[in-house]
Amino acid sequence: MGIPEIIELLIGVALFLFGMTLMGDGLKKVAGNKLELILYRLSNTPIKGVLLGTGVTAVIQSSCATSVMVVGFVNSGMMKLRQAISVTIGAILGTSITGWIISLSYLETGSGIGDILSTTTLTGIVAVVGIFLRMFSKKPLHHHIGDIMMGFSVLMIGMKYMSGSVSELGEQAWFRNMLTTMSNPLLGILVGTVFTAILQSASAAVGIVQALSVTGAMPFETALPLLMGIAIGASFPVLLSALGANTDGKRTALVYLVAALASTLVGAAIFYLANIILDFPFMTKTMDPFSIALVNTILRLFMVVLLMPFIDVLKAIVTTLVKDKPDPAQKLLVRLEERFIPHPALALEQSRLTINDMAVCVRDALEEACGLLHDYTAAGFEDVQRKENDADRYEDSLGTYLIKITGQELDTRQNDDLTKYLHTLTDFERISDHALNVAQNAAEMHDKKISFSDDAKHELGVITAATTEIVRLATQAFIDNDVSLAKQVEPLEEVIDQLCDKIKTRHVERLQTGRCTIQQGFILNDLLTWLERVGDHCSNVALAMLELEDDAFGTHEYLDTLKKAQSQDFINAVNDYKARFAI
Repeated sequence: MGIPEIIELLIGVALFLFGMTLMGDGLKKVAGNKLELILYRLSNTPIKGVLLGTGVTAVIQSSCATSVMVVGFVNSGMMKLRQAISVTIGAILGTSITGWIISLSYLETGSGIGDILSTTTLTGIVAVVGIFLRMFSKKPLHHHIGDIMMGFSVLMIGMKYMSGSVSELGEQAWFRNMLTTMSNPLLGILVGTVFTAILQSASAAVGIVQALSVTGAMPFETALPLLMGIAIGASFPVLLSALGANTDGKRTALVYLVAALASTLVGAAIFYLANIILDFPFMTKTMDPFSIALVNTILRLFMVVLLMPFIDVLKAIVTTLVKDKPDPAQKLLVRLEERFIPHPALALEQSRLTINDMAVCVRDALEEACGLLHDYTAAGFEDVQRKENDADRYEDSLGTYLIKITGQELDTRQNDDLTKYLHTLTDFERISDHALNVAQNAAEMHDKKISFSDDAKHELGVITAATTEIVRLATQAFIDNDVSLAKQVEPLEEVIDQLCDKIKTRHVERLQTGRCTIQQGFILNDLLTWLERVGDHCSNVALAMLELEDDAFGTHEYLDTLKKAQSQDFINAVNDYKARFAI
């Protein structure tokens, strides 16, 4: 094997890997975002988990991708470790489908009509159709189908290069000697493991074994250990994905290695012990690409059948190997998994749940801050401060996460949701800022022993009640995606504005009669400013929902239109709130 053949082999490997990646990415996109949602919602029993892991892996052509996705599910709290184990076991079997696809490149037909239907001809036709769809169609679905077809064609061409470059190796003594050496089970398993770990792809490793089998020099006794090693080596990319994961995420990644290693070694022990006793005649049978694909599938099916009864044992093993730590998973942002970014449906769902948590945090901060005006405690003030810091962290991390999602291909609904989340994120954070402002005013009153007159206390009680109500309405409307509830926010916001103006006027009157002081006035004015701004931000949250519903962004223009379109309903709602929050 000279330099030209080595270069041809490397070209073939490169084309094969690129084609497989292109085809796999296209398959993921055609399958749609529902694939990932189905995976974590319907894996509640071991059998379902195994079947789903097998099916999803067969579709996306990568056990590593499935397992990494599952690590993300567990790391974010969406899936339990026991569920993840069954899906991972299924992924071990699902990846064997790639070997059968690769085998198509070795189909040969006779002359005449057979030449027209040959693999080379069909590969060319598939490539041309794929290019046509990619270049001339404007529909994203057609683009993805084009990617699948072009990826398939490139994969086939890569296999042709690989098999062509090694076709003469079967006649060379050193190559036959090397394959004979690898018939030693332990050495063959080790070589397959290391080779796959370097390639970072079990499918690519199986493809190369299939290419080598074309030489006619690979017997069953050599192919089987290599395939066993490939099954183990496929776990290494999954282990790398667990860097930065929490305890259960690391355990999930380790499951693939433990499961593959245990089932392979047990299977090898059973098989080779039986071979010693029975002396299987097929050990020296010469393998071809189809028989490699068949053995690979049977091997992985055996592994799955062997592992299924021991899901709880696997859980116990990885739990023992990865010890519990004081896990900050109670951490606010545990749901924002970077692994979900390529899967927008999951990423947006996790973003929604996290913003819901932020909304609850902000609502509680405002209610607690208003409570401090009447019953101040240092612990209460510290709690408002903590919630405000949490809201800042929410905004920073969610903003970054949502911006990353914009780089993915989104459908219309996902774009709308992303727009709504980006619109409301800052408003929730600003409400928490104003909650802290209110708490700081309460602390100042407590430290300086400042108290308001009875009239001012009553008025302050009314305005804080109205403000906590509007925050409750806005947050609940957002969490439940309740448009009818969102429509109640703007009338209340108008009443809050009127209340603030009225309270300021009454304070001036009391100031003139000596019932209130300038110092009280400064604090009261600050409080009214913060509360009024809270109402404005609640209005922004509600309007973002209503604008999205009517597909019309442009807050000021939309607000004017909304008031005109619902003039009588709006007036009635304002009057109801005026009666409820009268001073």
